Amino acid sequence: MRRLLPLLLLVLGTALPALAQKSAATQSFPYTLQTDKLPNGLTVVRVPYPSQGIVAYVTVVRVGSRNEVEAGKTGFAHFFEHMMFKGTKRHPEGERERILGTFGFDDNAFTTDDITLYYSYGPTAGLPQLIDIEADRFRNLEYSEPSFRTEALAVLGEYHKNAAAPYLKMEETLNAAAFTKHTYRHTTLGFYDDIKAMPEAYQYSRDFFERWYTPDNAMLFIVGDFDDAQVMKLVREHYGPWNRKTSTITVPTEPAQTQPRTAHVDWPQPTQPRQVLAWHTPAASANTADSALQTVLVAYLVGPTSPAYKQLVLEKQLVEAIGSDYSEHRDPHLFTLTATLKDEKDRERVRLALLQEVSRLAAGKVDAARVKAIQDNARYGALMALQTPREVGIQLGWYAGILGTPDGFQRQLANLAKVTPAQLSDFTKRYLKATNLTQLSLTPKVDAAGGTK
Repeated sequence: MRRLLPLLLLVLGTALPALAQKSAATQSFPYTLQTDKLPNGLTVVRVPYPSQGIVAYVTVVRVGSRNEVEAGKTGFAHFFEHMMFKGTKRHPEGERERILGTFGFDDNAFTTDDITLYYSYGPTAGLPQLIDIEADRFRNLEYSEPSFRTEALAVLGEYHKNAAAPYLKMEETLNAAAFTKHTYRHTTLGFYDDIKAMPEAYQYSRDFFERWYTPDNAMLFIVGDFDDAQVMKLVREHYGPWNRKTSTITVPTEPAQTQPRTAHVDWPQPTQPRQVLAWHTPAASANTADSALQTVLVAYLVGPTSPAYKQLVLEKQLVEAIGSDYSEHRDPHLFTLTATLKDEKDRERVRLALLQEVSRLAAGKVDAARVKAIQDNARYGALMALQTPREVGIQLGWYAGILGTPDGFQRQLANLAKVTPAQLSDFTKRYLKATNLTQLSLTPKVDAAGGTK
């Protein structure tokens, strides 16, 4: 319904700045960031942006499927994103959309493994009403049990729609093979049986809201053309009474993988064969280069300038596409290489070709000039992609939510610039090794003519 796929995060996964502190990283971002923390713990970041009466309003809550530690209760972070549009006593269901629609606001949200992000984008003239409405729903969300049950069925329908394509089944199968303890074992949508049981969990949903939708677990980004003093006055007035505290949980630690694993999907419809290579790699952190290294690693191994791309896509034309599903995560997750094959008979050639590129890099055979070009492309491409306040706000919110600091995008850019060829080789040697590898294959049903398409 209101769920967006997470951005592949600009070019190859770059970042942006925050806090108005003078540093090399700050200077690479052309706008001033002003950050305050309210007494209740809510972080409020404002970014003046020459948008001529337009503003983006982004709220990131640090809750995703990672937080779903209770058995039988997976998928609630995503489900709750839906419920957040149900209204309050002051603004019953439908009134929010009517008011914001009058001003012409674009309004949406998405959930990932680690965060839930909400954004509104429209005229500054409607900002006072928007602040009032947003603060009200984050403080005082209200919905009936019948409304909850209806939305639970809509979420089940969303699962069925996603399950019609191979990607969800591939993700579920890969996660089940790669994770034995951590909550990343289930997807953002959750386990199917848990989704079917959601209509009976009304009270749990109310508890979920109280536990995670708290000011100390959220950050607000306001980007565009506005009067800062007036905005902060309204923010303090409407958000100040929000006084819940976030819950404390223990997310299970995933044990180190000590031997290779395999998983397979027999897809019941004609499609193209798929191959995924996945390794456990470190979490994204504002204080390490791990996520920046993996951003460069994706482009180095399977980007359009890579030998693998030249060989498999352009010259031999064995695959339709190669790439990666890597994205930054709060806890150790997976670095992947993916291939969409043209013919099942070429699977082993493609798999070995990808592993050969990994082995070369681990052995220290690094093209330093190409590493530098990839770094520059990712950094400058990310900045060039920030064409509107909405793009700026979502990028800021994403990295703040993952890294836990409002200047997460800024730190990512700085870390990206520091990646060295030696680090790239050492990282590959340390993590992209055989004992840490999980391989997933998908074989489609063959049609009557013997093809897969």
